[in-house]
Amino acid sequence: MEDQQWIYRIALSMLKGIGPVNARNLVAYCGGVEPIFADGKVKRSLEKVPGIGPKLIASITDKKVLPAAEKELTYVRKHKLRMHFYLDPDFPRRLKQAEDAPVILFADGHADLDAEHMVSIVGTRTPTEEGKRLCVELVQGLKECNATIVSGLAYGIDIVAHRHALKNGLPTIGCVAHGLDKLYPGDHASTAKEMVKHGALVSELPSGSPFAPGNFPARNRVIAGLSDCTIVVESGPKGGSLITADIAGSYDREVFAFPGRPIDPRSEGCNKLIQQNKAALITNAQDVITMMEWMPKKKKAPIQAALFSELMPDEQTLVDIIKAQGSAHIDDLCVRSKWAQGKVAGLLLNMEFNGVVRSLPGKVYQLN
Repeated sequence: MEDQQWIYRIALSMLKGIGPVNARNLVAYCGGVEPIFADGKVKRSLEKVPGIGPKLIASITDKKVLPAAEKELTYVRKHKLRMHFYLDPDFPRRLKQAEDAPVILFADGHADLDAEHMVSIVGTRTPTEEGKRLCVELVQGLKECNATIVSGLAYGIDIVAHRHALKNGLPTIGCVAHGLDKLYPGDHASTAKEMVKHGALVSELPSGSPFAPGNFPARNRVIAGLSDCTIVVESGPKGGSLITADIAGSYDREVFAFPGRPIDPRSEGCNKLIQQNKAALITNAQDVITMMEWMPKKKKAPIQAALFSELMPDEQTLVDIIKAQGSAHIDDLCVRSKWAQGKVAGLLLNMEFNGVVRSLPGKVYQLN
């Protein structure tokens, strides 16, 4: 892709006061990213875009935005960072399902952001020794399903999860609340370097972004959005781990929590999640693997060729798309087949009844 196109994309993510939802509205209304910045006629009609008013139009037309985006692209190229744009096929498929997902994600490292099993592990920054032990044993147990461990690189449970993922040979991804030109906390620099070699650091923020309290809840939605499930190890009555759990629940992802003693303040958050049915109670990694249905599967006899020979032409088209990708989200099937979602959903339902495909969480489909 030409650098100029990336400059427009980065500029879109840098617009002040315009979040991911409004950014998507802009792209949809203007017919792409480039017209937002390059088409004078479009600029004059931006007030018609839902959620866009005079102040935001001033942000869009700010002449400093494109030079800043060009500077950021130079930084990205120099440091060999990856960029994932929300309209591209390589944008993390789980995160793509969240309507407030970042429009662009920067990544340093080689971890697969679409790995088969993605687990976020979060918790208090001041865990008990028992909490640390639970986290260590959890990560060790998740080695059975080769899970990728996602967390926020913070003090406490986060860093324990990252370090023991590395120790057990599991990929681990750290979602940070600042640009990838810095690291917070600095005490975790050596771990971060290892994570870049055997995992990745990711952020939606460009280099040079200032530290801001609001960055952390925004970072938490990336943690939740990248993962199949979120596990809270220990948590007080308030905190970032509970925010992450709530976001994961809003994304229709599984949430798990370790129970603790009623008198322990660092178990209060976990106990409340379980009590309010916002999280399933677990005691070890095997509980997670069982509830997520990640147990090693018995080899199935191949689907009889006769079954596929009975498919209608439109069904065969969808089967070919799923087979080529291994699995496919219903939106991808609509785009690739160029059919309306209602038609695709009907075909998938019929094939599911006939045992040709099976549905996974998040409207993803695989062949049986």
